[in-house]
Amino acid sequence: MTYLLVKWLHVLSSTILFGTGIGSAFYMLTVSLGKETHTVARVTRRVVVADWLFTTPTAIAQPLTGFAMVKLAGMSIASPWLAWSIALYAVAIACWLPVVCLQIRLAAIARRCDEMRAPLTAGYWRLFAWWIGLGVVAFFAFVAIFWFMVAKTV
Repeated sequence: MTYLLVKWLHVLSSTILFGTGIGSAFYMLTVSLGKETHTVARVTRRVVVADWLFTTPTAIAQPLTGFAMVKLAGMSIASPWLAWSIALYAVAIACWLPVVCLQIRLAAIARRCDEMRAPLTAGYWRLFAWWIGLGVVAFFAFVAIFWFMVAKTV
């Protein structure tokens, strides 16, 4: 019963992690491309809040529940599919951490532009390009992790 509960928490937290990431990325991308400074300022601020409320706790829960399942099931962490999943998770988190910082900076730039009733700056767009690049890498890392978790093969 313990394993089933931990597995449920693992699946639930991965769903929240991936879903929040996709939703936040969609809103941040579409609102930024719309270039309405006031809307960008409001949405980017909320994306930052969503990351703190949903993404951060689930990003922490994933390795905790994952390693608990490994221990409870007596699996080897050296199993290829599991090793690849862990490595890709490390890549995804290594992308996500700077993305959080970028989102905070993007929100601050958008807020200042909104206060000055000015268009988004070149600096915003430079950071936004980095945000997209890191997000794409993290997205594909998570998609691959889902495959490994389901197929349990490389």
